Amino acid sequence: MNYIHKNLADGRWFTFSFSEQMANVGAEIGRAITWRQKDAALSQMAFERGLELLDLTIQDPKNHGSKRKELCRVEEVLGDYFMGENEYGSTDENWNNYFYFFNAAASAKYF
Repeated sequence: MNYIHKNLADGRWFTFSFSEQMANVGAEIGRAITWRQKDAALSQMAFERGLELLDLTIQDPKNHGSKRKELCRVEEVLGDYFMGENEYGSTDENWNNYFYFFNAAASAKYF
């Protein structure tokens, strides 16, 4: 597969905690949201990077069971929000709030 994040796809991604993984996914989704009204191409690229990181998170062996099920649902709903008809009624605020807590949890280990 042709990865955007080649160094992470080579196994480094699996060394991150779940919170760190999701905070990084959230950063890319946040960029996609920010660029949505300014530059559709930049928004699309950020969305694709976020999906790639989410796919790597799904592949991580430590993220199994109900966690993996939620990750797959997140992927589905993100796709619906950015590429579909937003059948789930997502908002920018919903996504920012969802990923905020992963960012806070990941940051806590450094403070």
